[in-house]
Amino acid sequence: MKTGLHIGQLLQPVPGGIGRYVVHLAQNLAAADVEVVCFGAGTPNARVQALVGESIDLGWPRGPLRYELWHRTRRPRLRLPVDVVHAPSLAVPPAGSTPLAVTVHDVAFLREPDAFTKRGLAFHRRGLELAHRESDVIITASRFARDELVNIGFDRARIYLAPHGVGLRPPEADSVIDERVGRTGIRAPFVLAVGTVEPRKGLDTLAKALAVARREVPELSAAIVGPDGWLTVSGLEGPGIHRLGTVDERTLDALYRRALVCAVPSRYEGFGLPALEAMARGCPVAASNATSLPEVVGAAGLLIPVGAVDAWASALVGLASDPERCADLGRRGRERAAGFTWRGSAHAHAAAYAAALDGP
Repeated sequence: MKTGLHIGQLLQPVPGGIGRYVVHLAQNLAAADVEVVCFGAGTPNARVQALVGESIDLGWPRGPLRYELWHRTRRPRLRLPVDVVHAPSLAVPPAGSTPLAVTVHDVAFLREPDAFTKRGLAFHRRGLELAHRESDVIITASRFARDELVNIGFDRARIYLAPHGVGLRPPEADSVIDERVGRTGIRAPFVLAVGTVEPRKGLDTLAKALAVARREVPELSAAIVGPDGWLTVSGLEGPGIHRLGTVDERTLDALYRRALVCAVPSRYEGFGLPALEAMARGCPVAASNATSLPEVVGAAGLLIPVGAVDAWASALVGLASDPERCADLGRRGRERAAGFTWRGSAHAHAAAYAAALDGP
């Protein structure tokens, strides 16, 4: 089977979590007997080419203009030598008569519209409408996201569950890890938060909780890794908060391995990949007890009510004073993360492609 995988997210200045998902798919689908044909309106940089291989350049128009034309006019239509087209986001290309699979990561734009720009809302709503109307199959990473789609009218039989995976390189020497963390300016103990900085991620709650926790643990700080996303988040300029922006993979790996805890205080997540990445490295996880996060974290981490500043602060103080509990959470996290692999995800995607090809 030959699948056309849209890599447009990798051509953006900030590929984000969807970009990571696309890279891992491109690298693992061959193990599921899927030949991948990457395509996008542009030429990837050398780093992206090294990650996903060669791709077909669709040419002009590029970027947002092409997406607007796709969504408004369903032109220009794709003409690719593939059996199935896969849109890994809600930038939904006009596939014509070729079977179409669309990944819907979440419907946060419906649940929390105030956390999106007007343009972002329009884009995502139109993409969801097209996915509902034109796709042969829908792919989601969590049961929560699947159930959200069913609740708004999607046919459950068309939805295929393909949880994300996690893959690790062998760890670097301790001295190298310490040096990488040191270059960021962060000192232990620190809380790590990873992801695009936008309102639904709950970083305002983390900032308030850190301020409370520092009354008992003054040396505690927070490292926030990730680019700016939709709108702004208040409170991230407070004492002890370090905005690191986007960092390279080795530095991120080092931060996971040295963090006191990885905090995922999101109000809404379709999956929560940073929680899984942290658990795989033995980093304790504290996450919101909401949406998809309990499904990913299970009993391997701390689950805390959304927005509960005092509960978050208590968790941070407790972990800072209890290394045995941290070690236990790290062990449980590794065990749970072992069940999530990108190869397994690739096989689930291949099953969805096969269903799209077979038709109704």
